[in-house]
Amino acid sequence: MSAWLLVAGDFTTFGGMDTANFALASYLSRQAREDVHIVAHTIAAELASQPRVQPHRVPRPFGRHRFGEPLMRHWARRWQSTLAPAGVRVVANGGNVDAGDVNWVHYVHAAFTPTAAGTMHRRRIDARHRRYVAEERAALARARVVICNSQRTLSDVVAAGVPRDRAHVVYYGIDAARFGAIDADERAAARLALALPPDRPLALFSGALGDRRKGFDTLFDAWRALCGRDDWDVDLVVTGAGAELAAWQARAAALGGGRIRFLGFRRDMASVFAASDVLVHPARYEAYGLAVHEALCRGLPAIVSAAAGVAERYPEDLGGLLLQDPESAGELVRALLAWRSDATARDRVAPFASRLRARGWDHMGHEIESIVQGAA
Repeated sequence: MSAWLLVAGDFTTFGGMDTANFALASYLSRQAREDVHIVAHTIAAELASQPRVQPHRVPRPFGRHRFGEPLMRHWARRWQSTLAPAGVRVVANGGNVDAGDVNWVHYVHAAFTPTAAGTMHRRRIDARHRRYVAEERAALARARVVICNSQRTLSDVVAAGVPRDRAHVVYYGIDAARFGAIDADERAAARLALALPPDRPLALFSGALGDRRKGFDTLFDAWRALCGRDDWDVDLVVTGAGAELAAWQARAAALGGGRIRFLGFRRDMASVFAASDVLVHPARYEAYGLAVHEALCRGLPAIVSAAAGVAERYPEDLGGLLLQDPESAGELVRALLAWRSDATARDRVAPFASRLRARGWDHMGHEIESIVQGAA
């Protein structure tokens, strides 16, 4: 009997590629046909306990990726060799393992060069980026099947040298029960839990603050301009952590007025979305943008860079939410003012949100399984 071997850093439900990895593993394990071996640093307990799942946890010494990555590759190769005689299909993420089988691309390192404040931090990011690009290039070159999370990602992997006939687009799904439409009672409860004013309009930024990829610097400049207006009555909540968090907190304190509140990394994003009125995501590079997808499913208008993968799914009538230049604080100011003056914004998002919620994670899992089986 053959088996699946899934290799990635984390299989959890806390957002981004980790959630997608979890969803694929869960889907495959519930088909009750083949064992699903998982090599990862973190595997959620509810996944590891499923009957068909064989968890192989790899340490991440001192919590550092650069120490855990060599161990991940070692154990992935070992299990691939162990399972090969009976037949195994390996699904790895990007450049983390060069398995020569299925590569599921959530992010293309060659498509974006990150920047950060501080000379030492910038040097570390530059060195890490060069290593990731080289590892990614080698893994993609040998992969027999490449799964992309958007047309944007497909274009980037083809530009990186992957033959077009080996690349496929499979969009993410959603847990519609967790990220369903928000009612008034849930909104009030979420605001109370976060100690937020019950009636003041609230914008949300969600993203890592380790470099400038997510565009918080653009949002900060726009927010500073908006807060200089007498008619701007919106507060900003920021979720996410990273090396630049403390510096942004200091800048926000200097801005004064308590108009920006930092919540750090959150595992309850469904509730944070419930408390919010709009998501702002001016990312410089976003292969997809699951946080935007989740916010939309909750019914929030989401202002996002037009070049983000998720933006290609926006209907034409929501084009006003797409930013053409993620570097432009002025364009973001205009988009936020347009949102604030549009009393129908949530109503216009509702049909799109309903369509997104109709595609669950199992739809995604089934498509990936079908592509891999068809390419056997």
